[in-house]
Amino acid sequence: MLPKTNVELNLCRDAEASGSLEMDSTGHVWALETLETTKALGRLLAQQLPSGSILLLSGPLGAGKTSLVQGLAEALGVREPITSPTFALAQHYPQGTPQLVHLDLYRLEQPASADELFLQEEEEARASMALMAVEWPERLGLNLPEAWRLELRHQDEGRLAQLTPPRKLST
Repeated sequence: MLPKTNVELNLCRDAEASGSLEMDSTGHVWALETLETTKALGRLLAQQLPSGSILLLSGPLGAGKTSLVQGLAEALGVREPITSPTFALAQHYPQGTPQLVHLDLYRLEQPASADELFLQEEEEARASMALMAVEWPERLGLNLPEAWRLELRHQDEGRLAQLTPPRKLST
């Protein structure tokens, strides 16, 4: 079951509205009316994603990617302010449980540069089983079938978020 939050999430699911984060092939869609509901989704995902997960955050400028990471960080116990690492490219929050690594690839226009940074940060994140949140993953040239994908987009007065689980690797 979804944990109770101070902000009610408007959960729009194709299947039953049970309120759980059970993954299915269609993914999950949330209507997020405010930035606070976007942060609440981040808090929810922090509780539900497995340790060591990679979360790729796609969407246009102002879609709520950094707000979602703020919710992730809050749920993980990070107490320092979370801002987009657009200029620093990467921020590490070792006080989180699990730790949080936040990348912003917006300024990296060459896939090779984005890939190099991602792979360096991924190695460190995996070593500590950190949750890795990556803004602007479309800058990457890598195929990441093991990653969770969250697409945020503007809709009416709010936002729409769609979560897609990792693709199963064939054996």
